[in-house]
Amino acid sequence: MNAPKNAFYAQSGGVTSVINASAAGVIETARLHPEKIGKVFAGKNGILGALNEELIDTSLISAADIAALRHTPAGAFGSCRYKLKGLKENQAEYERLIAVFEAHNIGYFFYNGGGDSQDTANKVSQLSLEMGHPITCIGIPKTVDNDLPFTDSCPGFGSVAKYVAVSTFEASLDVASMAASSTKVFILEVMGRHTGWIAAAGALAQPHAQGAPHIILFPEVAFNQAEFLQKVQNTVKQKGYCVIVVSEGVAHPDGRFLAESGLRDAFGHAQLGGVAPYLAGLIKSELNLKNHWAVADYLQRAARHIASQNDVDQAYALGKSAVELAISGKNAVMPIVVRDSHSPYRWHIEDVALSKVANVEKKVPKEFISEDGYGITQACREYLEPLIAGEAYPPYKNGLPEYIQLSLQTIPKKLKETVI
Repeated sequence: MNAPKNAFYAQSGGVTSVINASAAGVIETARLHPEKIGKVFAGKNGILGALNEELIDTSLISAADIAALRHTPAGAFGSCRYKLKGLKENQAEYERLIAVFEAHNIGYFFYNGGGDSQDTANKVSQLSLEMGHPITCIGIPKTVDNDLPFTDSCPGFGSVAKYVAVSTFEASLDVASMAASSTKVFILEVMGRHTGWIAAAGALAQPHAQGAPHIILFPEVAFNQAEFLQKVQNTVKQKGYCVIVVSEGVAHPDGRFLAESGLRDAFGHAQLGGVAPYLAGLIKSELNLKNHWAVADYLQRAARHIASQNDVDQAYALGKSAVELAISGKNAVMPIVVRDSHSPYRWHIEDVALSKVANVEKKVPKEFISEDGYGITQACREYLEPLIAGEAYPPYKNGLPEYIQLSLQTIPKKLKETVI
């Protein structure tokens, strides 16, 4: 009887506070099915781990350490921003990938990432057949931007939404207490290149923060400078202060980002240079209002100490489901969350073809954005509220969270060194 095929798991793109929960779901579930899956190799630094034949044998990691991944943020095995091109554009990459999989008896590929990563998984599933070494490829959704289609929400988003809502609430109390003699405007910049899901989450603070944030700027709504400045001025007159949550990808009517740096990342995306200081300068020069700004940046996606329990549960469940789909014979699919009800919040998992997911962005729908373009509707609030529910505190020691840090020692290589 032939030995079961091994699996390759990789983390991709910007990491989250719960991506390791998906890793735990994959590894723990695979260990329950030794007759179907041999070892699970994790790629050191994502797909680069396969291309460079830098594989981590997770069978050497204790059950306790794998379990600790559920409460550990960032990418425990390392991630990367690297997009495989088409076979015709760079056949050598795919030949290298298949050669590494063949050398290590890998028949399963679990790719944990966003839209670009699902595109990669889809390409590998198709091209591995053409190249004579078929690979079962399952995508595992992950993105703080919440912009993958079909799935009700994306692992990583709920915890970022919780962090932004809490931060907006707390900062609003601070600004309100000082507004009589100090800062009049506070601006919080959050992630979201083309979609405003994270910015929308700031509105969850409103019932607790006396209406703050007063202004939310979405990438889905073209920026109108004169209208924006008028709203800021009116809010300060009426409330005494103004709190703004802005998505990094807010753009002018012609599509230019307010704060585009002119550089590009590995995926070809424009690098953004900071919309919060841009708005702060505008408010100072045009309205002469004292203001402060902050950029949540990596803090929002790394904040495992304030993660949403629902987010952690879904991240783990989707990793678990990926393995179950693979051993049941499914290929080139991604497990998704399907919402059954808002209150009580109920959900289940289905799957969708990777070909339908790859490179498709789910934007905030018009019915979720208020008529004036600066807030959210009740429908949006009903969608968001369950995603931040529940506390999933990590264990603490000496006042700090106890996060696991794995030794990323790789197994011996079987192929000649190849520079990718």
